[in-house]
Amino acid sequence: MSSSVQLFRDQKYDELKEQCIQQRRLFEDPEFPASDESLFYQSAPPRKVEWKRPKDLCEDPHLFVNGISSHDLHQGTLGNCWFVAACSCLALRKTLWQKVIPDFSEQEWDPRNPEKYAGIFRFRFWCFGEWTEVVVDDLLPTMDGKLIYCHSNVKNEFWSALLEKAYAKLAGSYEALDGGSAADAIVDFTGAVAESIDLVQGKYGEIISEQMKLFEDLLKVHRRGGLISCYIAASSSSTNEVETEMGLVIGHAYSVTAVRKLRLGERLTFSFKAEKLFMIRLRNPWGKREWNGAWSDNSEEWKKVSNSECKSLGLTLENDGEFWMTFEDWCKNFTDVDICRIVNTSYFSIHKTWEKKMMHGAWAKNSEPLLNRSGGCFDNRDTFLQNPQYIFDVKKTQDKVLVSLQQEDRRKYKKEGKGDSIPIGFEIFKVEDNRRYRLHKLTVQERAATSPYINTRTVFLKRVLKQGRYVLIPTTYHPGITTKFILRLFTDVPSKLRELKADKPEMTCWSLLCGYPRRVTQIKIHSAEGLQKQDRSGGADPYVLIKCENQTTRSPVLHNTTSAVFDTQAIFYRKNIDSPVIIQVWNSNILCDQFLGQAVLAASPSDPREEQTLQLRGRGGREAAEVPGHITVKVFSSDDLVEL
Repeated sequence: MSSSVQLFRDQKYDELKEQCIQQRRLFEDPEFPASDESLFYQSAPPRKVEWKRPKDLCEDPHLFVNGISSHDLHQGTLGNCWFVAACSCLALRKTLWQKVIPDFSEQEWDPRNPEKYAGIFRFRFWCFGEWTEVVVDDLLPTMDGKLIYCHSNVKNEFWSALLEKAYAKLAGSYEALDGGSAADAIVDFTGAVAESIDLVQGKYGEIISEQMKLFEDLLKVHRRGGLISCYIAASSSSTNEVETEMGLVIGHAYSVTAVRKLRLGERLTFSFKAEKLFMIRLRNPWGKREWNGAWSDNSEEWKKVSNSECKSLGLTLENDGEFWMTFEDWCKNFTDVDICRIVNTSYFSIHKTWEKKMMHGAWAKNSEPLLNRSGGCFDNRDTFLQNPQYIFDVKKTQDKVLVSLQQEDRRKYKKEGKGDSIPIGFEIFKVEDNRRYRLHKLTVQERAATSPYINTRTVFLKRVLKQGRYVLIPTTYHPGITTKFILRLFTDVPSKLRELKADKPEMTCWSLLCGYPRRVTQIKIHSAEGLQKQDRSGGADPYVLIKCENQTTRSPVLHNTTSAVFDTQAIFYRKNIDSPVIIQVWNSNILCDQFLGQAVLAASPSDPREEQTLQLRGRGGREAAEVPGHITVKVFSSDDLVEL
């Protein structure tokens, strides 16, 4: 077994199977017994549940009958349509389900060697950043000789019922699966990055441009192996699982099984005023009850599409729970979509490759402010920075960044009444280019991005950030709440994501010899204006250097301007407080850069903290001759090293 796979409850499949075969008995799992405690954590069964093995339910049991398909599944009596929708999505992608059901041919029943069957199966789930193997026996809950939960539409096929049992074991009980999110299950099956979109809030049913952007995004996700599910949010418990007049079921997860542009023949072009229709195909986990609007199975529209086009779309006109809709109708009828991206991190790929970094962290309480890591969201100004902080760099002029923050799965706490996800989110700040210690006060930093704050297991954000250094602060909405999380960051070039743990420079033996910082100074260079013209077109290519003691930070070069907006930040821990901070403006040249002027600052704690405009001067002290141009800066200094 690969060392990267964890064993749930430390159960070793190969050893357990070998023991059962040698002792000529079928496996009974002591960790998830065939009893009511595995079924329920608070309800009682309406009638007695009998646990039966597949051989007691049919003649010729199999894991798969004629392969695996999204049509294999039916929901049963548990309110876990979301799990069944996730399984339907999984069944579409062979590379994905083979990770969840490892060595499936070895696990399959072998009628020629019945003595090798031990009633034991294994499945793998991506749990909180690690692949975890879960072992189960084949005793399944039944009533009247029929499976009561997830089952196949073929009586002797059992992959879905056994997969559901392994997932219930992970969650603590079958009842813990009642009411959940298809996105969470897909993440657990694949390690995908989940994004939830509110179609109503985003006005996707009304704004055509947004609709088109979303369609192209879903088309790309689907083509690149991602999984998509959607639902109509119930306004109250009384509307849950009620059917709309268009045949859709409220509060019910549907899997998206295709996203296509449908080419219309000549006869259709005239009547529909378009050459292509944007279409989406869905599946109802109940295996029946379908959309009855335009482009539903028996609608007039299909009669105008050629047989070859119908064949390429895989059109079936049975009440099998699968149906097509136009994308516009889909946006108008559904309220929420969960997009699960399989983010490509392989270097051997024709598609865009992302650089991935993943960090495990936790929100933890401590009465000492510098040690507290549970400060709540940005609204809690006094404690917000008392959260875990992560630093990363954007190396390109600008880069698209994907961020996924996932909290610990709380289903296992349902027995204690604490099974609901906590509202979480995160903030991203553009900080000083040379920051190496935790933020203690927000002064010159720019708030670059804010995620939504929602009580879902995962919060996702996609954003284009400009070049520079950033601090990402994951938070719970309310302060003082403790739980674990994983943070995943995807960028085009390596980001060097790491946690900021130290509050200030470390005091070492070396500090006694060389001195320890006595003052911290933060500087933001907003702009430089009225610079000397450097070329025939009347422009310049300026950049700034900020020097303090033996440290220097440099801004990017701005091209062809004498009025440059830099917004460059730096922070210095100063040992010699009499040594000034020098800000120099230079012009970038091919052979030799040219000095344009400088400003010299004492940067003491008593200096004004407001934005100030300083005249540029020549080389030398503060009394050097004036030169053309001035710079706008903000300076903060403190003799308390943990103030800034």
